[in-house]
Formats: sequence, C-alpha cells, structure tokens
Amino acid sequence: MWDYTDKVKDHFLNPRNVGDIQEPSGKGEVGSLACGDALTLTFRLGDDGKIEDAKFKTFGCASAIASSSALTEMIKGLTLDEAEKITNEDIAEYLGGLPKEKMHCSVMGREALEAAIANYRGVPLPMAQGDLVCECFGVTDLEIKRAILESNLKTVEEVTNFTKAGGGCGNCHERIEELILEVRKEAREVTKDEAAPRKLTNIQKIKMIEDVLEREIRPALKKDGGDIELIDVDGDFVMVSLRGACVSCAASQTTLKDYVERKLREQVLESLIVEEVKK
Repeated sequence: MWDYTDKVKDHFLNPRNVGDIQEPSGKGEVGSLACGDALTLTFRLGDDGKIEDAKFKTFGCASAIASSSALTEMIKGLTLDEAEKITNEDIAEYLGGLPKEKMHCSVMGREALEAAIANYRGVPLPMAQGDLVCECFGVTDLEIKRAILESNLKTVEEVTNFTKAGGGCGNCHERIEELILEVRKEAREVTKDEAAPRKLTNIQKIKMIEDVLEREIRPALKKDGGDIELIDVDGDFVMVSLRGACVSCAASQTTLKDYVERKLREQVLESLIVEEVKK
C-alpha cells in the first residue's frame, strides 16, 4: 500500500476540474491506454491572457488523478509563461509529496500542460522530437535526460520511477544507463564552464546557432512540411528565412518567437533576438 498524504487522498477522492473545455484555447494529450496511463488536459485563456479555466480527464491510478487535479488548480490565474515553469516537483510538493514509485504521474501532468501550451502556440512539442528509447512506454531520450538533470537521478530505477522508461521489457536499461552518464558528464562540463565564463566570438556564436538549427529546430519544422535557413548573425540579432509550409503558416511569427528564439536563447545566448528575412 502506497503511503499517500491527506492532500493526495483528497484530490483523488474529490478531484477538481474533471471534464473537457468546449472549444479550448489549448489541448494536450499524453500517455496511452496501452501503457496504463493516459491524460488529456484542456485550458481556456481569458481576455487578460491568463488561464481562466482548466480541466482534465485521466485514466490512471490515484496519483495520476490527484496530480492532474492539483495541476489544474495550480495553473488557474497564471499566464502561459508562468504556467510552463511549473515542474513535476512543484506538483508533488503541492500535494505534500508523492511516493517515489509514483513520481511519473506528476511528470505526466507536466507533459500534458506542455503539450496543451504547444497546441495553443502552434509549435512542435520539444520533448517529443527526441529519439525513442523505451518502446514499451513511448519515452524519448530528451524526456529521460531532462528528468535526470532536473531531479538528479542516478539509477535506472529512479529514471523508471519518474518517467516509466525501463519499466517494461527492460531492453532499454543499457541506453538509460548511457544517458545517465551523458547527463552527469554534461552537468560537470557546464559547472566547469560557469566557473570560468568566457565571451563567445562571432564565429563560435554562429556555429552554435547552426548546430541548434540542424539538431533540433529544422527536424521539428520539417515534420510539418516547413524549414528554416540562417541568413546572417549581427551581434545578438539572428536573421532567418522560413521555408516550405512555414512561409504561408498563420502562426509563423509565433513559431519564430515562441519556438526558434526560445530554443536559441536556451542553448546559445539569452540575449539573442530572432528576426525573419523575407525572400
């Protein structure tokens, strides 16, 4: 028997905000019935740009229901920028804690929220763009690496508790161990770099921008028939040109600012500004 807090029990027995929002601003669906857990989250934005309502429907255990119920309460009244900063640890803390074997339920809630926000913005879901590692539960390397980094996971068992990856046939255990080593090595290198900060040369900056475009942004856009080309880099201004389906897409500016610019700021420099060059 899992040791649940009173707040978990309350949100399980008396779940808040169950159902679907008709004509929602954003809708996110994660998991599957075949994997044992599935969650749909919808939200509606008010005229002030804040989430005025959120609802969920889930197929899962007590922790999944409680986590989903808690998340819908947590995001009401927040802007999307504020809501997307909520982590699975925040959800668990709101509930007074979750058994370590059930942390994946809070992760699923966070992923559903990310999917709903991406749906509203009309951009690809970043974590879904990774390589599939766990075929049993459909977990990518990007999802596993983020969980390892954010929650300081050190063993395959801990990764399974947070993501379900490795909880089926076990064929992916070796790859999960490799990812744990990769993330810990990268974290050490980042710490080392932060101890001795250096200014990027323009050539270094361009190379890093090109790398992010090739590795993450271009593959994601191509899945929807679009593409992107780097035109020039002038200081912190990154000039790009959209290609393919992105040219006529009504959400092209949202894609540039909420996806391309955000990715480059996260992985290259926080001060970068992306501008489109019409060709």
